[in-house]
Amino acid sequence: MVIFSKSRKQMQIYCNILLFYAFLNYICTVKLVKPDKKMQELADNQLKNEPLDSETVKFEKINTHIYQDSQSASWYVANEIASLVKQKQEQGQNAVLGLATGSTPTKVYDYLVQFYKEGRLSFKNVVTFNLDEYFPMDPDSIHSYVRFMNEHLFDHIDIEPHNVHIPNGNLPKEEIRKYCLDYEEKIKNVGGIDIQILGIGRTGHIGFNEPGSSLHSKTRLVRLDRVTRLDAASDFFGEENVPRRAVTMGVGTIMDAKRIIIMAWGEGKAPIVQQAVEGKIKESVPATFLQHHKNCDFVLDGAASSFLTRIKTPWLVTECDWDEKLIKTASIWLSEKLGKAILKLTNEDYNEYGMGSLIAEVGSAEQINLSVFNQLQRTITGWPGGKPNADDSQRPERAQPHPKTSLIFSPHPDDDVISMGGTLLRLVDQGHNVHVAYQTSGNIAVFDDEVIRFLDFATDVQKDNKELKKKFKDVREFLANKKPGELDSPEVQDFKGLIRKGEALAACRYCGVNEENAHFQNLPFYETGAVRKKPLSDEDVQITYDLLNKLKPHQIFAAGDLSDPHGTHRVCLEVIFKAIERLLDEGSDWIRNCYVWLYRGAWQEWDIADMEMAVPIGPKDMNRKINAIFKHQSQKDSAMFPGNDEREFWQRAEQRNKDTANRYNALGMAEYEAMEGFVRYHF
Repeated sequence: MVIFSKSRKQMQIYCNILLFYAFLNYICTVKLVKPDKKMQELADNQLKNEPLDSETVKFEKINTHIYQDSQSASWYVANEIASLVKQKQEQGQNAVLGLATGSTPTKVYDYLVQFYKEGRLSFKNVVTFNLDEYFPMDPDSIHSYVRFMNEHLFDHIDIEPHNVHIPNGNLPKEEIRKYCLDYEEKIKNVGGIDIQILGIGRTGHIGFNEPGSSLHSKTRLVRLDRVTRLDAASDFFGEENVPRRAVTMGVGTIMDAKRIIIMAWGEGKAPIVQQAVEGKIKESVPATFLQHHKNCDFVLDGAASSFLTRIKTPWLVTECDWDEKLIKTASIWLSEKLGKAILKLTNEDYNEYGMGSLIAEVGSAEQINLSVFNQLQRTITGWPGGKPNADDSQRPERAQPHPKTSLIFSPHPDDDVISMGGTLLRLVDQGHNVHVAYQTSGNIAVFDDEVIRFLDFATDVQKDNKELKKKFKDVREFLANKKPGELDSPEVQDFKGLIRKGEALAACRYCGVNEENAHFQNLPFYETGAVRKKPLSDEDVQITYDLLNKLKPHQIFAAGDLSDPHGTHRVCLEVIFKAIERLLDEGSDWIRNCYVWLYRGAWQEWDIADMEMAVPIGPKDMNRKINAIFKHQSQKDSAMFPGNDEREFWQRAEQRNKDTANRYNALGMAEYEAMEGFVRYHF
């Protein structure tokens, strides 16, 4: 459902919910009713948007709607498009749509296809113009936006082929200028774009209008920003394969649309969304130009909205109903803003920054400070499996049973040591029965030369193995002729999977985890050989369900780090949640007594206010953690999918862990070398 507030109290409830942003969003999608029923309920109440109090949104310069999750948001966007198409049909007119590519609009297209297949919508009267295309780009390439649009939308609906327009990335460079002028003319000849769908890039680009683009720019050939190319590296199996140019509609072309809907999902988009919605209009953030448009809406999920003032710091724009969670969040924010320890905050500090009502309600800064300090102190533990024979009433984990069976789920074969290697080592050192479940093979993240290196070794060891030599010859020939971005053969995929399995086992041995406690699930959704994966299936859930039922762990650790470049972490978490839900439905006693802890660290860290367990890591254990990460040699020096951070994963992990410790220290806690943070999933 779309979330709006009729009162300050309702607003506050929503703010509290969003403090868990991506994690809570994902839990919600899993725990809600079945999609069909849910979507029908949404359809019955679509677009009945009740505006927020003007004071609450006073910093927002673009109309902004926040939805529970991207699924709900996409449903509403799809329904608005469908409503326009139907309205134009009744009027005997064409509906002209401006369309975007990338991961953001894919669910919108899924719903439009669903509407067509259900007989609710025809696209006979629809004319489309796509925003952009890489240059040069063959339309048959797996990276082509022509192929993307066909696979996600056009091949599945009854749109007339001559009504589809996608920029041509396969023209000679000298013909591009005239082609772009003709593209503009075609848009004008059909009466302009009725609804323009947009995503937003990390640089603030819309289409491929990078920083520096003019408000009045038109369709043209542009040079891509390095950040944009880096963000696309996962799709192209390396930044070096990403085209340096693209053909794009201009900002002026976009602004001419009668209606603009710009969508953003996930916490990775939150900073740039805040700039676009609340910041000054400037060429360095092209999305800010949308503030000039009279009919433009931002459509966000909770995670993407998390930096907006009304969400991050609601006390600055509205009266709040102060509960324990919000008090903790506000106090930590104030402490960090002023550079003061929690216990040093004064009544004047709180009053000056919009929290006078909190002081009036609680009584004094001293009371607030002491309460928050104690809450933070209780999150810190050197016993992630529980401390035996100790009072556990104020500890994150139970003292008993001891030792525990601890099951760590690792989406890729190195996420366990990258994200919670210090905690893993602590669990082993303290005598717990530690298991690691590697959910996917991770085979797409191995460079080709690694395969050759390992097969050279294998053939030298088995010089008389003619079958192996022939297989190696075939593989080497395939790799020598492999085009950039081309899918690996099944044999190559298998070899790459074995490389990562061997590295994972080496890391387990180093950490003291028994090899028989390493479980390689190879979930089927992942095994496509491509960045784009299959939808999760019952088979994925069954594999996870079987492992859980076999081990019956006392605690589960799973990745809540949902900003990985290709969404694997998100799917892996959903698989776990679905398996847990099934166990709960069956009435399994053991699962009700199991604690589920969500870790981060590969791509970002939990906010201090959200952490429910923080495990200190000393200098020696930090070195051990780094050494465990080093066992994943194929990911060392240069990872296949580095995301938006060029540092090696061990460097990112080390810095994030140290930053967490430094933040705790700055708040007035004890000084530690590093810390790993966890949020508990309460089911």
